[in-house]
Amino acid sequence: MLTLRTISSLGLVALVMLTGCRQDMHDQPRFKPLAKSDFYADLRSARPPVEGTVARGQLHEDTYFYTGKVGNNPGDYMPFAVTDEVMARGRERFNIYCSPCHSKLGDGNGMIVQRGFRAPPSYHTERLRKAPLGYFFDVMTDGFGAMPDYASQIPPRDRWCIVAYIRALQLSQNATSADVPAGQKVPSTPPEFRGDPGSGATLPELAPVSSSEKGEAEK
Repeated sequence: MLTLRTISSLGLVALVMLTGCRQDMHDQPRFKPLAKSDFYADLRSARPPVEGTVARGQLHEDTYFYTGKVGNNPGDYMPFAVTDEVMARGRERFNIYCSPCHSKLGDGNGMIVQRGFRAPPSYHTERLRKAPLGYFFDVMTDGFGAMPDYASQIPPRDRWCIVAYIRALQLSQNATSADVPAGQKVPSTPPEFRGDPGSGATLPELAPVSSSEKGEAEK
């Protein structure tokens, strides 16, 4: 039979063994962050990524989509088709991120400008009407002058949606009769809204068009 003394001895041995294991886990053969290491020539334990390594989700093969540039110059085309959904998304993102400075018309008289902030240039100047689409994308990506960059706040596709909407704003304020599609009224009939017209961050809900009004509009 095991005596009390034997049991106590075995318990003490087990305790020592467990303590030793725990200490080994505390003192693993690893490098602590930013610790000095004599193993590497630069004496740094933290190693740079292997050359050519790309993080998951960061493979930006379409250079134009992510920069708006062709070589070193801004391009002047959209990297994807402009649809009603793209324009709606661009208007929504523009009203959230851009209109506080640029205003919803893009004339540079946004709310914070009215309260004393430096006014940005109007999109409706000759220079910006002729600016290529990639220029606006580049400014949103890297910032320009007093404007900070929005790369961390607005994903690339949303930036392009905003670019398309900016071009639509420019056309809306500088259109001629030649730009009006055949058979469309000038000025066009204003839309009727159901409930509140929206806040800018949310899109308004249009009232349904009756069949008689729809037929009249198609004439």
